[in-house]
Amino acid sequence: MKAIIIAAGIGSRLGDLTKDLPKPLIDVNGKSILERQIELFKKFGINEIFIITGYKNDKIKFSDINCVYNSEYQQTEQIGSLMKARNEISGDVIISFGDILFEEKILEELLENKDDFVLVSDPNWKKSYESRPDNPPTQSDFIALKNNKIIKFFKNSLEIDNSYSVVEFIGLMKMSTTSSNIFLQKYNNLEKSHTGKFHFASSFMNAKFIDFFEELRLSGIQMYTLNVNGKWCEIDTIQDLEIAKKLFI
Repeated sequence: MKAIIIAAGIGSRLGDLTKDLPKPLIDVNGKSILERQIELFKKFGINEIFIITGYKNDKIKFSDINCVYNSEYQQTEQIGSLMKARNEISGDVIISFGDILFEEKILEELLENKDDFVLVSDPNWKKSYESRPDNPPTQSDFIALKNNKIIKFFKNSLEIDNSYSVVEFIGLMKMSTTSSNIFLQKYNNLEKSHTGKFHFASSFMNAKFIDFFEELRLSGIQMYTLNVNGKWCEIDTIQDLEIAKKLFI
């Protein structure tokens, strides 16, 4: 098992805090987001860890961690950053956004899950947004479910209707060897052939995970959700950071 953490973004909504520091190095009660993720992965025996860096990449230094630099971090989005480490997308792999914190038992349940392609999701997302008025869920990553099966991915909470249930993808996932191969093969094929708009993104280069998941779904690839059982948060704004400091002492 290996872990890939995507930590290339600028984090401009955190203002002066990210003027000279990448967002994943923001301090949360004495430890950075990256430190907390790395410690948690290692606690479960995941020692092969790769960090995709970009903005202020020289600041991200861990003696026993592999860093892969995305020199195009200003032109690419989440999937483009991940693919800078495409050689590491093999075998059993966990992929995590570099701006989220999650409790130990969330990772434990993810590792215990036997499905090939697992997306960690939050069914109680509405409650979390009540305390985050400066970060509304109009551009979040949503998964629509019917009878516990994924029927679509989408981004805007205003599109939700009552014909299905909705969970939010939290930015943490696990793939088996089989799914890793499918994921990589699909990307390589699209990279060569796709032009124009790509699902919710203006182009394939600007694709986020939610765009790629929708492409996989339409191609008949089976993905499964795992609802969080514990605390988690993402950190996009100052308000998010204050929430994180209350949740993760």
